Amino acid sequence: MSLRFETSQWVEFPVELVFAFFANPQNLPHLMPPGLKTRVEDLRVEAPPPRPVAADPARRFKSVAAGVGSEILISFCPLPLLPQRVSWLARITEFAWNSHFRDEQVRGPFASFRHRHGIEPETRGGVEGTLVSDAVEFALPYGLAGQAAGLVVRQQLKGSFAHRQKRLPEILAAAQRQAARRA
Repeated sequence: MSLRFETSQWVEFPVELVFAFFANPQNLPHLMPPGLKTRVEDLRVEAPPPRPVAADPARRFKSVAAGVGSEILISFCPLPLLPQRVSWLARITEFAWNSHFRDEQVRGPFASFRHRHGIEPETRGGVEGTLVSDAVEFALPYGLAGQAAGLVVRQQLKGSFAHRQKRLPEILAAAQRQAARRA
């Protein structure tokens, strides 16, 4: 049985910056709760299609971007009191600049896991920003026992995304300052 989790957040940063940040797999640990001790263990990056020409060259934030076929191996500690790390291999299956990308679990703790990262420009109250949306579809192994654990996993996802939403404006502000120094 497949379960679904969705969330969204508006941030006051240009879509080019937000997309560049999320498309770089090395940034994933910065978004995760510290208790998970998330690490990128291995990375095989396939180039995405060429970036669209930006109307304002200052908005072409230079960063690694994981295109379709890229694989990211991460590990994390799902239970804070246990030192056991869990490995998770994900592959990028869709990629559209400044719009969205999708990753799917190749190997890991779920029976299946698909995550669509939506990153689209949105102006609110005359302020230019970006709507970051996430749609996660997952299934757990172990039949009925896995289905029962689905509620716990859903709460863990909710907590992880709440942490990310709290930290994201601060992280993006730092990324924007760093990009300005490189320009």
